[in-house]
Amino acid sequence: MKLKELAERLECRLEGDPQTAIHGVAGIEQAGPGEVTFLANRRYAPNLKTTLASAVFVEDGVEVEREPDAAALAKLRTSNPYLSFAKAIELFYEAPKYAPGIHATAMIAKTARIGAGTHVGPYCFVDEDVEIGRNAVLHSFVTIYRGAKIGADFFSHAHAVVREFCRIGDRVMLQNGVVIGGDGFGFARQKDGAWHKMLQSGPTVLEDDVEVQSNSCIDRATIGETRIGRGAKIDDLVLVGHGSRVGANTLLCGQVGLAGSTKVGNDCILAGQVGSGGHITIGDRTLLTAQSGIPHDLAGDKHYSGSPCVEHKQWLKNAAALNRTPDLQKRIRELEVEIEKLKSR
Repeated sequence: MKLKELAERLECRLEGDPQTAIHGVAGIEQAGPGEVTFLANRRYAPNLKTTLASAVFVEDGVEVEREPDAAALAKLRTSNPYLSFAKAIELFYEAPKYAPGIHATAMIAKTARIGAGTHVGPYCFVDEDVEIGRNAVLHSFVTIYRGAKIGADFFSHAHAVVREFCRIGDRVMLQNGVVIGGDGFGFARQKDGAWHKMLQSGPTVLEDDVEVQSNSCIDRATIGETRIGRGAKIDDLVLVGHGSRVGANTLLCGQVGLAGSTKVGNDCILAGQVGSGGHITIGDRTLLTAQSGIPHDLAGDKHYSGSPCVEHKQWLKNAAALNRTPDLQKRIRELEVEIEKLKSR
């Protein structure tokens, strides 16, 4: 592809030779001639001096400096370099395609309804009264329990499971090993101290355009439902507890854990290993940094850090004070010695 075509297709303003041939994309440190890279984080700006890429997605107003002996670097000006780079990947990488049909080893119940254009791979199991929309892909060893309802353009990688009566919207993707609607962690204490398992009767609901990545679990509810809002993205090894609600376009990053009945608002970001107590509410557009612990409700439109979490600016002050603790302890000991000397006079 010529650089001119790439710029036109991605609606970028080109500064450079429009006839430059581009054959792929790469990170700024790995890119070579004929590849396009991007600059979204300014900390990587020094790499623009030496990168071997032929072009870079970069914001308007960003100066691109080069070493004197470096080859020319074309600029693709865009308001969102990371998004433009993401779309460029789609132009150069061709994902595997799956032909419609049902593999001979798949087990499909007689009452299941499978939409046109769907691919059901080896050793999949689709139970009674399941509905799956058009153009779905069940890769291999995928299990869909009884009564589940799934929309169009569903894609399930190997070993994913959708439990009984769960509901999934259109364009949902489940990566390997995902469990949708597994039993929530509900037990009632008996007089003898033993635990009585509570029936988990409420389904898990995934709205349109949700993606759940590998080995994550979205538990079903004891009563009611567990719901993941439209466009939410769930990273690897995440647990969403029973009866929780996650808002639209919210990101739950790796190893996040939400205890039961947690409500997370729209457009939130919970970074890696954030954990919440149960029955709390997190407001819209909340940002929580990695390893934050959430013991209580949080107002939206704020940035929190720490465990227990506080507003980020306060956490920075707390962290700075904690780092000075050894010096303060030393100073206190010195003052104590001085006081004892004064007393002995």
